[in-house]
Amino acid sequence: MSNKLRSFSILLFPVLCFLLILPACGPTPTPTPTVLPTITQIPTETPTTLVQPTIEIPTQTPYIITATIQAVTVTSPPPQGVFFLSLEEGGYFHLYAYSPQTLPLTRLTADAWDDISPALSPDGHWLAFSSHRNGYWDLYLMDLGSGGLLRLTDTLEYDAAPSWSPDGAYIAYESYVSGNMEIMFRSVSDPTQPPTQLTQNPAADTSPAWSPLGRQIAFISNRSGEPEVWIADLDHAGNSIDVSNNPLTAEAHPAWSPDGTMLAWAATDPDSGLSSIYLWDARNPNSPARWAGSGNWPVWQDNNTIASRLPAPNQTFLSAFTITGEMSLPPVQLPGDLNGISFGITSAVLPGSFQQAAQTTFSAPFLSSGNSQPAAGAGQASLISLSNVTAAYPQLSEFASDSFQALRYQVIAQTGWDALGNLENAYVPLTAPLDPGLIEDWLSTGRAFTLNPVLVQVNWMTVVREDFGQQTYWRIFLRAAAQDGSQGMPLTQVPWDFSARTTSSSAYENGGQLMNSIPGGYWIDLTTLAAQYGWERLPALTNWRTYYAGARFNELAYTQGLDWRTAMLQLYPPEILVTPTIVIPPTRTPTRTPLWYRTPTPTRTATARPTSTP
Repeated sequence: MSNKLRSFSILLFPVLCFLLILPACGPTPTPTPTVLPTITQIPTETPTTLVQPTIEIPTQTPYIITATIQAVTVTSPPPQGVFFLSLEEGGYFHLYAYSPQTLPLTRLTADAWDDISPALSPDGHWLAFSSHRNGYWDLYLMDLGSGGLLRLTDTLEYDAAPSWSPDGAYIAYESYVSGNMEIMFRSVSDPTQPPTQLTQNPAADTSPAWSPLGRQIAFISNRSGEPEVWIADLDHAGNSIDVSNNPLTAEAHPAWSPDGTMLAWAATDPDSGLSSIYLWDARNPNSPARWAGSGNWPVWQDNNTIASRLPAPNQTFLSAFTITGEMSLPPVQLPGDLNGISFGITSAVLPGSFQQAAQTTFSAPFLSSGNSQPAAGAGQASLISLSNVTAAYPQLSEFASDSFQALRYQVIAQTGWDALGNLENAYVPLTAPLDPGLIEDWLSTGRAFTLNPVLVQVNWMTVVREDFGQQTYWRIFLRAAAQDGSQGMPLTQVPWDFSARTTSSSAYENGGQLMNSIPGGYWIDLTTLAAQYGWERLPALTNWRTYYAGARFNELAYTQGLDWRTAMLQLYPPEILVTPTIVIPPTRTPTRTPLWYRTPTPTRTATARPTSTP
């Protein structure tokens, strides 16, 4: 052995000894939650591993160790705050990482399946999420350092919305059990252990959020008749309390502050449809929650700052504000709809092993072969007949027909039935006037269609009300034909009930009301899917509460950025859009002849008759 090698070994030996002793000197892990025997356990199949890396779930923040290799020093990067989002792109939801100052929107997954509801572990090393990659919704763990995956659940039921315990040893999540949404939790370090069912209620229990203090789990439940924020106490099985306690709003997506002292959630006013973020102080549980800002999916950046999804009619933004109402992140437009958001501190190198996914270029699911602009001569576009479509006039403009057929095939693939094969309306010619108030509707352009409203009555379609400013929009959900978890997802939003207008005066004045319960089963979000093919929803008319046809809840339009008049000129010459001014022809109006022009009518003058003298 050379002198240099012997000297290096002598220097390396103390370092190795120090590294072996160092874990034993670390802080004692936080004790994991104990489960009372009264909580029933639901067995599942043994999980299988898709990628078999050597995975060890740490319960503490990993140490930053500097290693010397050929005189080159490699040090772990400093931790930074990162958003992890699930965004729709190319027809699927993919996972993204984003930091406003240091990391552009970076794709982490790019395969032909959906990955939703990401949740960063407390140590910032693992990302839990739900994926449909195996044909059913299961939970997975992603190593942000290597990109390795571990499958955490392997069931036919829908498993999603994971939330970590503060020590990183357990994950709470929502699961569709026996036809109902329930809250479960299970061990992360030993996936072979069966999960534990936390809630057992006929109501839908969703969106768990584990308190950083360890002994409480907040979740959403409609057990009181409408969605409220409830907190389950792990030290007292079956003891859950309603902390939002506001029958006038529908709550969603609870989120704890990092120190566990405050709980944020989104609340939607059913009368106005507006959604806001509210804060509840756990130190003063009897005080009502206070308004904090706009949005409908809160996530804490620190104890003073909240980020949230800020939706628009056909766009989605990410924004952030302080708990005092000051804007900290101006709205950032996201490339697609959002289905899950998490924020945390991580030292993982990104993109790193995600380089291939980050550089993947997605094209739109449908690329139009036609020109979206008016033809050379106005009124030169043609109408294309839709094959095997039932409607009064089963036709669409040549600019929209191909996109419609592509969307139709995708709807059949995802729902298992042809929802677009039987329409209320497609193209409506000018000779067939529309209902009052819909004179300038997109149906006349050949760029819109309306679904058959009968689908709502037979429970194959439902709509969720969404308001933006003074305008009301509707999100359309179609029921999946296969109800085994292979198609769609369970609903977590309360749909709108138009038929309730006949039950009470208040519902009549509001154009309906929220349903009393969330419909069970698996559903497909048609509004989000159609947007990938260029079809947009339209706002309801201002009088929709008293005028059913004005709701336009079942209409989608292929606008391509055009206004209604320009789209009409693709089918008709300009003269057809000119409304003639009605001119009333002059008529002879008989007038009364003044009296002083009348000739006096002669009258007989009485004369005295002669009398005879006797």
